[in-house]
Amino acid sequence: MPIQHTVETRLQTYARFGVDLGLDRIKAVLTNLGNPHHHVPIIHIAGTNGKGSVCAYLSSILTAAGYRTGRYTSPHLVNWTERICINNEPISWENLQTSLDAVENAISSEGPIPTQFEVFTAAAWQYFAAQKVDIAVVEVGLGGRLDATNVCDSPLVTVIVSIGRDHWQRLGNTLAKIAGEKAGILKPGVPAIAAPLPTEAANVITQRAAEQHAPLTWVTPATEVKSTDGVPHLRYDGIDYPQILLGDHQRTNSACAIATIQALRAQGWSISDNAITTGMATVHWPGRLQKTQWQGHELLIDGAHNTDAARSLRTYIDRTYPQQAITWLMGMLQTKDHADIFRVLLRPGDRLHLSPVPGHLSTEPEELAAIANNICPTIANTQIHTDLGQALPAATQHQPVVFCGSLYLIGHFYEHYAG
Repeated sequence: MPIQHTVETRLQTYARFGVDLGLDRIKAVLTNLGNPHHHVPIIHIAGTNGKGSVCAYLSSILTAAGYRTGRYTSPHLVNWTERICINNEPISWENLQTSLDAVENAISSEGPIPTQFEVFTAAAWQYFAAQKVDIAVVEVGLGGRLDATNVCDSPLVTVIVSIGRDHWQRLGNTLAKIAGEKAGILKPGVPAIAAPLPTEAANVITQRAAEQHAPLTWVTPATEVKSTDGVPHLRYDGIDYPQILLGDHQRTNSACAIATIQALRAQGWSISDNAITTGMATVHWPGRLQKTQWQGHELLIDGAHNTDAARSLRTYIDRTYPQQAITWLMGMLQTKDHADIFRVLLRPGDRLHLSPVPGHLSTEPEELAAIANNICPTIANTQIHTDLGQALPAATQHQPVVFCGSLYLIGHFYEHYAG
């Protein structure tokens, strides 16, 4: 049996435990592993949107600065190895299997069984410690306070990139409650970086930081500067750098990354301005406002799986394709605010192609079509497809095509249809 299939099968056995927020199970596993997380200096990053981009910026900059840099993010687009990287290189299947062996040996037969995310997070800690990384950039999986990544008492820096209404079923039905969960990553005396937030959320973050005596830096978006190389350039805190990742929201995300680097510099880390610009110029974060092609047809791909992300996508589209009707190719999970996303994205005259998201709790395309047509009755055309293979040739009959709504569906595209 190929090693990839073996590892995926083992991980799947833990999927039945679902999402069960809490720290007791992973702490028990990590204790039995010898507490590898105590040997890995980390930057801890939470947020509704943008945290993956900030992780990508930071790992790229720190790698350019010469540090052996771990990166832990979720979800993956194509396969599990993407989640655990060192110097932007995914873990090998062999090393992932070795780390999973260690984790499974550390699971007590008498205690509660950890969730899939907890098992994988423990594997990341084990791998980073074994590989003796200098620093790791760690993305919160869900929320913050009770997320499996929140086991480090003294991270180097904590970052809160954004707060919006996503996963509200688990985190709370107000921005203040969601902010309270994300603020759970703030630690006593540890510098905290925060992007502009809604007032309701900002008040919670401010209060939590004060309670923790955590120095709090509020980031403002980077400003656009003139460039001569055909690539947009930004400036933050006196540093000019190319904007490789698309979208206005990257002005905030990249500023958060640089503010975090400044906090590391204040602690004695050696990171030059040149390392920052090099890292920014070489950052790679696929599936988020990315232009690609399928059989000669251009696609603009973006996860845009919640309302705030949809707003960022719509802003980019209005600037890039002004007054043009858009052909949408979409699928969404059952847990998303379908109506709000459609309300933000759809315009009269647009075309909509709907596909299920394979392997996940997908909303039926028929249900999505009914919601979309109710919200935007002047949409030119709505088509339902049995799968992405049927949807792609139909959608690409008209340009521009925007493919969004689920990172899982985009990952399915990269695995089976891209290239």
